[in-house]
Amino acid sequence: MTAIDGAALLNEVEAFHRRFNVFPNEAAYVAVVLWDAHAHLLDCFESTPRLAFLSPEPGSGKSRALEIVETLVPNPMAAVDASAAALFRAVAGVDGKRPTILFDEIDTIFGPKAGENEQLRGFINAGHRRNRPMFRCVGDGANQTVQAFHSFAAVAVAGLGYLPDTIRDRSVNIRMRRRARNESIEPYRTRIHEKEGFALRDRLATWAEQVSERVMNVWPALPEGVTDRPADVWEPLLAIADAAGGDWPDRAREACVVLVTASKANDKGSLGVRLLTDLRDHVMVGIDRLPTVAILDRLNALDDAPWADLHGKPLDNRRLSRMLAEYMTADNEPITSRNIKAAGSVLKGYYAADLRDAWARYCPPPPESPLPPLPGTENVA
Repeated sequence: MTAIDGAALLNEVEAFHRRFNVFPNEAAYVAVVLWDAHAHLLDCFESTPRLAFLSPEPGSGKSRALEIVETLVPNPMAAVDASAAALFRAVAGVDGKRPTILFDEIDTIFGPKAGENEQLRGFINAGHRRNRPMFRCVGDGANQTVQAFHSFAAVAVAGLGYLPDTIRDRSVNIRMRRRARNESIEPYRTRIHEKEGFALRDRLATWAEQVSERVMNVWPALPEGVTDRPADVWEPLLAIADAAGGDWPDRAREACVVLVTASKANDKGSLGVRLLTDLRDHVMVGIDRLPTVAILDRLNALDDAPWADLHGKPLDNRRLSRMLAEYMTADNEPITSRNIKAAGSVLKGYYAADLRDAWARYCPPPPESPLPPLPGTENVA
């Protein structure tokens, strides 16, 4: 069998995407191509990143991106309305073949108006890592038995703007945009172009067989600062880039930094972390204690913050107390309000000393203070 030039093949896959997809940046093209290839090498890795095409508005090319991916991955399974039970059995093997699962319109499953769909969420989360089966009772009545369903499978999704945090953190997230007037693509015609995608898919499969031993159990060098969940997401993709050679190892690491950084910038954390951060950066700056009524006034007055409208109501004393009690002081006691003497009266409020441990553990680094002006430029406009 003639050895396939991996770098040249990935270049061709990228060119195929570029004909029909407009992605937001170069990093997105690199990540998507590596994800296509990783679906053919799934058995070489302990984890499989999810691929998520998300956008705030329809008409941003998400479904077309998923359609092109479908032509390039092994055993694609379009799962627009599949149940969790169907997916359990599909991953166990339809005709002996594990599918690559493609979810379009994922917002109808996990969007704010769609309910929680905990079984599907659990399936997608568990299938991110190998050997994480889900256990279900099967059978009728008293004749039920517990059966393990393996869920390790490549999953790509597309939808409007929303993914549960647990899925988003396991994903390469591509923030799609509507095409600008100066951005053009080639019209995609299934009966014409599908065969071209299939030909690339078959070559990816052959190349995967040739390099499987080279990517099995390797630990690719990660860019500085990429750890924990982002490392799980990117290790398979970087291993594939290293196996392909050419400029793909460098491009892959550049893409990793770009997309991980963007993900961190877009990740405001949980509502609790947002509360702690706003208290630190906007409400209690330079203050060692503050009455609850003043804290609520300041929080609810913040622009671009959720506090003035939490499900139609502003943040109140009861909810503030409940949210902060989830976190601990340095003495491992729940954060609670304490008495504050003010103008001859005693009010309930919060002390910065009680919050500092939670700030250090959960909040992103504080914004850097602006540099002082250069001498002689203080009054320059």
